[in-house]
Amino acid sequence: PQARSAKGTPSPPPRTPGAVSPSPKHPQELLNAILPPREWEEAQKLWVQEVSTAPSTRRDVVQLQEQLDRQLQQRQARETGLCPVRRELYTQCFDELIRQTTVSCAERGLLLLRVRDELQLTLAAYQALYESSVAFGVRKALQAEQGKALMEKRIAELEEERKELEKQVSEEKAKCEAIEQQETERREIEEKKHNEEVLFLKRTNQQLK
Repeated sequence: PQARSAKGTPSPPPRTPGAVSPSPKHPQELLNAILPPREWEEAQKLWVQEVSTAPSTRRDVVQLQEQLDRQLQQRQARETGLCPVRRELYTQCFDELIRQTTVSCAERGLLLLRVRDELQLTLAAYQALYESSVAFGVRKALQAEQGKALMEKRIAELEEERKELEKQVSEEKAKCEAIEQQETERREIEEKKHNEEVLFLKRTNQQLK
């Protein structure tokens, strides 16, 4: 069995946008094309909720704005940046404005529909670009972290090489100092021996005279 929902019926699921009919005959058909009716099953019945064709008043617009502000606050929508909650609420508000405009002027309603669809395409493109940029940033951060780890490893290796070279320099310096000490001692011994030989020869020469 099927039934059309009336005021007070169970809450319907979210509406899925559909294609706009080229030339609807009645305002309800135009609204159904712009904002497709919501359909759901409950108690083995198919419920259908169509968009209202009732014209809006100034009070309705004020209430719409108040409801939007209240929902933004209650659902804690972010004021800046990408926010799915804020986007959803503003989309619903825009749909209602399109409905109100279409009831009074179908042409303006269709124009607003084009604006809405273009905005959604633009937002989708920006969101894809944002997600791509975030993914790129994450990859770069990971690469930088890996590069940092490799650089730290290389620095540690160079530090070990520096210590080893300093050790070798110290050893070679000690060897040079030992060789210089040995050479100094050898020269002193040879000089002493030479002086003793000269002194001996002088004494021998004096004795021969």
